[in-house]
Amino acid sequence: MRILTSGESHGPAVVAIVDSVPSGMPLTAADVDRDLARRQAGYGRGGRMKIEKDSARFLSGVRNGLTIGSPVTLYIENRDHANWESAMSPEPGPAVEMQTKPRPGHGDLAGMLKYSTGDARNILERASARETAARVAAGAVARCLLKEIGVAVRSRVMSVGSASDERRGDLTEADFVRADADAMRCLDAEVSAAMMREIDEAAEQGDTLGGIFEVAVFGAPPGLGSHAQADRRLDAALCAALTSIPGVKGAEVGDGFSLGRARGSRAHDEIFYDERLLLHRKTNHAGGIEAGMSNGETVILRAAMKPIPTLGKPLATVDVADMSAAKAFKERADVCAVPAASVVGEAVVAFAVASAAQEKFGGDSLREMRRNVDGYLDQISSWWRPRGDA
Repeated sequence: MRILTSGESHGPAVVAIVDSVPSGMPLTAADVDRDLARRQAGYGRGGRMKIEKDSARFLSGVRNGLTIGSPVTLYIENRDHANWESAMSPEPGPAVEMQTKPRPGHGDLAGMLKYSTGDARNILERASARETAARVAAGAVARCLLKEIGVAVRSRVMSVGSASDERRGDLTEADFVRADADAMRCLDAEVSAAMMREIDEAAEQGDTLGGIFEVAVFGAPPGLGSHAQADRRLDAALCAALTSIPGVKGAEVGDGFSLGRARGSRAHDEIFYDERLLLHRKTNHAGGIEAGMSNGETVILRAAMKPIPTLGKPLATVDVADMSAAKAFKERADVCAVPAASVVGEAVVAFAVASAAQEKFGGDSLREMRRNVDGYLDQISSWWRPRGDA
């Protein structure tokens, strides 16, 4: 599967085009809108979320609730565009205010240099996290495909600021589902309350907060991805997907960076066999991926999101109009968007896993793809079976 998104933060809409979606797959606007609503939720969001109520409209690729094999095009209106029609007009018109005081931590200055513009607006509109609404919509399409082959993608927030829930390793899909009931998407009520207190304190001080979220892929069969070429390794695709999210500065698979401090005897997941579970592991330090391939265990990923660069008390910068010292310009923004980022994380991971599944199993129709999946699972059934069947 391939994805192309377009649209500016304050333009008329953001759009996603998803190519190579098998025909015959059930897909409705409600499937997409459910995840768009989850992306908009979470404690610490700013005023933009009071304006928008994201909903997707299919422009192509779906007929009578089923995909038809052509590219799926999703259109998500920006309600806030009504307040920006003049500033964002594609037609020549009166001079508009230029943003010449780039924000540290944002793409403003790098983009201004790259594209030779003195107006950060030309950069920040597309660099904005608003683009992720289109990717969440595309991820919902991928999620529907994965559901048809028994794979589910879930997420939770592990930390915001210094408040942290460090539980790892034995969480079930049902545990992850519970995250949606919490304003911070955190599984520990006390930690969630501590996160909200930190957000309130940061807001009072004109500051922002980042954090860490976890994404889990349940039901992925062994053999997605490949060891044969670097660009086909599943872990490479998943980490690239996570670090493509605005604000994400690091990603890890399984125990990730902590494995660099462990001995091999404790770092690797021993392999066992019995008549009920067949081949299986009792630990999952590898996060379900070895040598670029899924190994049949739950795929576990984590991503670290930096604090949002638009601060209530702006940082020092340079006004590029005259190179004088200045304070960065301030635009409406969240105090913390880690809960929203975790939902975006689900979307990009779902898309990467769905793409890997299509690469392995193929199929222009859902019926053909299911047949290929069933044939593969039958082929390895004496060695491995889906964990839900154990």
